[in-house]
Amino acid sequence: MIHRDLGRGQVKTVMTGSILIVDDDPVQRRLLEAAVTRFGHTAIVTDGGAAGLDVLDGPNARDVSVVILDLAMPGVDGIGVLKAMRERGIDVPVIVQTAQGGIETVVSAMRHGAFDFVVKPASPDRLQASIANALKVEAVEGEVKRTSRKRGGQLTFRDLITHSPAMDRVIRLGQKAAASNIPILIEGESGVGKELVARAIQGSGDRRAKPFVTVNCGAIPDNLVESILFGHEKGSFTGATDKHMGKFVEAHSGTLFLDEIGDLPLDVQVKLLRAVQEGEVDPVGGRSTVKVDIRLISATHRNLLQQVKDGKFREDLFYRLNVYPIFVPPLRDRRDDISHLVTHFMEKVAPADPRHRLQGISARALAVLQAYDWPGNIRQLENAVFRASVLCEGDVLDVEDFPQIRAQVEGTVNLETEDAAPHFSPPEPRDDDAAEGDPAPAAAPDRPALLQPRFGTLRALDERGNVRALADVELEMIKLAIDHYNGQMSEVARRLGIGRSTLYRKLKEYGIDPETGRVDRLAS
Repeated sequence: MIHRDLGRGQVKTVMTGSILIVDDDPVQRRLLEAAVTRFGHTAIVTDGGAAGLDVLDGPNARDVSVVILDLAMPGVDGIGVLKAMRERGIDVPVIVQTAQGGIETVVSAMRHGAFDFVVKPASPDRLQASIANALKVEAVEGEVKRTSRKRGGQLTFRDLITHSPAMDRVIRLGQKAAASNIPILIEGESGVGKELVARAIQGSGDRRAKPFVTVNCGAIPDNLVESILFGHEKGSFTGATDKHMGKFVEAHSGTLFLDEIGDLPLDVQVKLLRAVQEGEVDPVGGRSTVKVDIRLISATHRNLLQQVKDGKFREDLFYRLNVYPIFVPPLRDRRDDISHLVTHFMEKVAPADPRHRLQGISARALAVLQAYDWPGNIRQLENAVFRASVLCEGDVLDVEDFPQIRAQVEGTVNLETEDAAPHFSPPEPRDDDAAEGDPAPAAAPDRPALLQPRFGTLRALDERGNVRALADVELEMIKLAIDHYNGQMSEVARRLGIGRSTLYRKLKEYGIDPETGRVDRLAS
C-alpha cells in the first residue's frame, strides 16, 4: 500500500497489485482502464477470454490481484474463463460484468467461482467497492494460509469437522485403511474434502512421520505429467535443464496422493500401472528404473467405472486402484455439519484479522446456508464464510453478508426457523427478506403460516390391511411436506433430508408441477 500526498493535508491511499481487465468491447475496456487507474491500480487489458487466460498462465500472473471479467464474449466466454481458472487452480478473485442482471446469470457465475458481479454500466463507486472488497479478502486469505502453514502438524480423524451420521462410515473405513498398506480410492464430488480424508489416513497410520506428497493430475499439462510423476534426466527433453526426481521418488517411504486420477492421459496410465504393480518407476530419459516404497491414495470426482466403459480409463489400472474404495458424501447429504463447519471457518479467519472478531452467526443466516445445496461443497462453504467474515461490518454474520447464497436460495427458505439454535439471536424480520415472486403464504397477524402448529399422519396400511407400497407413502409424504412448508422447495428438501435436485426429480416422476408445488394443484 502506497500513500501519496495530494496537498492540503489530503492523503490518497493507493493499493498495489494489477487489475486484469478481460472484455471484448474496446469502449468498455477503455472505460474500465480509466476507472481502475483512477482508483490507484495498474491495469492489464486484454480483448477476450483466451488472452486473459494467457496472462494468468504467463510470467506476470503473480502481479494480478483481481480480474474484471465480461461474461458475454465470443470464443472463450466468461464462464469458460472461470471454469479454466478453477481447473488450473488459479485463485485470483474475479468480478464478473454482465449486461443482464437476472438471477440465472448471477447463479451461473457464482457457481463457477466468481467473487462478485456488477451490472453494466457499473457506477464507479460500485466498482471501486467491489475491487476493495476483493483485495481485502485476498489479503486476509494470504495471512490465513501463512498461519496455517506455521501450525503444521499431523491430521487425524479426530480433526475432521463432522457430526453427521453420513460421515461415520467414511471415518470407520478410513481408520481401518490406516492400519494397512493397500491402495485406496477416495470418491466424491469436488470440494467434499477428499484430500483431508487422505491426510487423516496418513496421519493415523505408521507412515505418519513420513512425507505426504500431493499431485493434482487434472492441473498438469499432458506433456509434463510423466516427468512430474516419474522424474526426468537432465537434457531428456527441451527445457529439462536439471535432473528432476519426480513425485513418486519424493514420496518414497511415505504417502503419494494422486488427486483427480481420472484426468490422467491413457499413455501415462500404463506407466502408473507398472509403478503400482512393481514398485518402481522409469524416469524420462533415464537408463535404469528406480525402486520406490509408497502408500498410494487416489481420488476422483468422476465415475471411473463409466470411464472404463467409455475407453477413457484402463480397466486393469482401475482394479489396481479400487482395492479399497471410500465414498465421501456431498455437503447436501450432511447438512448437520454446516453449523459446525461455519464456526470452524470463522475461527480460522479470526487470528488473521484480530481487530474484527465476530461473535457468531444469526439463525436467519444459518437457515439460508442450510437450505442451499452447495454444488461446490465444503470448499464453496469455506469461501462463502471466509468472504462474509472479512467483509462483515457488524459483530454477527447475517443474511446480508451472504448476498450470492441468498440470491441462489431465491427466498425459498423461511428465515425465521422454529428450531434455530437457542444461542443465536436472529434480528428482527425485514421487509426485504422475501424474494420477488415468492408465493406469499397465508399468515396469521403475528406469525407466518409456516410456523403455525400443524399435524399430519400417514397411513401405513391400505383398505385391505396390507402394508402400502413405499412409493405411495413417499408420494404422500412429499405432498404433505409441500403443503406444510407452503411450497418452499428448499425447505421441503431439507426437511425430507434430500437434495433439491433429488426432490425435483421425484416431483417429475410423480407428475407434480415444481413451478407451483401446491397440494391444491396436485393430482390426487
